Amino acid sequence: MHLKEAKGILGAGNGMNISRGCTHGCIYCDSRSKCYRIEHDFEDVQIKSNAPVLLEDALRRKRKKCTIGTGSMSDPYIPIPENLANIRACLEIINKYGCGVSLMTKSDLILRDMELLLSINKKASCVVQMTLTTFDENLCKIIEPNVCGTRRRFEVLKIMRDNGIKTIVWLTPLLPFINDTEENLRGILNYCIEAGVYGIVFFGAGVTLREGDREYYYSKLDEHFPGLKKVYQKKYGNNYIVTSNNNDTLSKIFYETCSKHNIVCNSNVLFEFMRIFEEKGAQIELF
Repeated sequence: MHLKEAKGILGAGNGMNISRGCTHGCIYCDSRSKCYRIEHDFEDVQIKSNAPVLLEDALRRKRKKCTIGTGSMSDPYIPIPENLANIRACLEIINKYGCGVSLMTKSDLILRDMELLLSINKKASCVVQMTLTTFDENLCKIIEPNVCGTRRRFEVLKIMRDNGIKTIVWLTPLLPFINDTEENLRGILNYCIEAGVYGIVFFGAGVTLREGDREYYYSKLDEHFPGLKKVYQKKYGNNYIVTSNNNDTLSKIFYETCSKHNIVCNSNVLFEFMRIFEEKGAQIELF
């Protein structure tokens, strides 16, 4: 871990990342890609030490309240004390200014800030996004080794449901020849149904690989799935989009299940839902 003062905190659409890099160790992480120009070791997480100061200044100057999104590039609940202090301070500021929040995480550490999420949710929109990729807990420990397992994330989703906070699951990636099975998909979907999730983001069965990310992923295939790298190289070459052979079958199951259980599965609708600002008791307005 190392600290750095940032020049700004809110990006397009009021997105915010309070750190760069991660310690979760997910073997497929796109954030490792060279296009993001992370100039330090990925696991040597860069903490934006002045993130709360920048956020308060930005919200103070806004003419309209908004929803702050965080977690798209770096999980806000990386288990580093300085990082956890930053996300809590940022949530306190969001709550102070009556803004909404949409957080994306794989970690049950989000529960430590439950009282703040509840306070935000009383006044504005609060959405918790949770990534679920693998129903098999043993496989989860291989592909997402340094973060709580899928079962625990399912429990977090139920806690959010019971407290009136809407949830969205990212069901991605389904890695070819690893977790792209009907059994795995149905297991995750059953979790989503039981947890009463509002929606599921799904881009089909497969994964994206580009320079930086691809090399790390292949090294982990060699470590945990000997021989599979050669299968990928022969079938996909250097393709960015790597589509599972089972994509059509799994996609059909996914959309039929979501329709049956009234789970929103249109990604464009979900992205808009996560960006809107809703002041409780007032009219919903888009940015």
